[in-house]
Amino acid sequence: MATYKKRGHKPKNKKEEQAENMKSTTAEVFGTLDESASRTEAWVARNQKAIIVGIGVVAVAALGFLGYQEFMKGPKNTEASNEMMFAQQLFNEAINSTNRDSLYTLALNGAEGKYGFLDIIEKYKGTDAANLSYYSAGMAYLNMNKYQEAITHLEQFSSEDAMLGPLAKGGIGDAFMQLDQPEEALDYYERAFAANSNGFTTPRFLFKAGVTALELGKNDLALKYFNRVKDEYPDSEEGRTIDIYIGKVESSN
Repeated sequence: MATYKKRGHKPKNKKEEQAENMKSTTAEVFGTLDESASRTEAWVARNQKAIIVGIGVVAVAALGFLGYQEFMKGPKNTEASNEMMFAQQLFNEAINSTNRDSLYTLALNGAEGKYGFLDIIEKYKGTDAANLSYYSAGMAYLNMNKYQEAITHLEQFSSEDAMLGPLAKGGIGDAFMQLDQPEEALDYYERAFAANSNGFTTPRFLFKAGVTALELGKNDLALKYFNRVKDEYPDSEEGRTIDIYIGKVESSN
């Protein structure tokens, strides 16, 4: 299990009826971002698209797949699947909303007598819906800047899915980066790109691993990951600008 700086927070589950700045070569890499943004704000701005795409598209698709392929195995799974739909709908609405935190909170805790993700986790232990709720809850916490809670929930999610597995590990990496624990972040980014080879998550987490390696002064490792993006995923979003980062690493050596 990953370790992080605990602050004593414990997520709440309602009852049935109530449904800073480190000195390193990364400063140069992030210099192209808004200079008025803090280091954390810059990182979130850089990676928000991955969070939105990963949650808004992949999770919904996985929910539909599980609903047809897995949840019909037994009454409890079927019930859990039906109960989860309300929370997932709120989650999806939150992605592009200006009132995101409120909607994510409702998705987590439920409303109008409907269950939230935390309820599904508590009341339907061992079901596929509970497992997927760990993922959605973790990503909701990540978007709400509650990084320790994000780590706790994403660590509980288990999946061999080509997209969700890497996204969960990468989400843990993002949370550790926000907690100023780049060593842990790098470890999870490496796990994320190693989990599956595809044109979306692999170059994205190779790139994040490279940026984090720079944060740690590991220029050779950063160059290795950037070159993999260039050689193996030149048509990816990261691949289109990777020469800039390769050049910066090479000029700093």
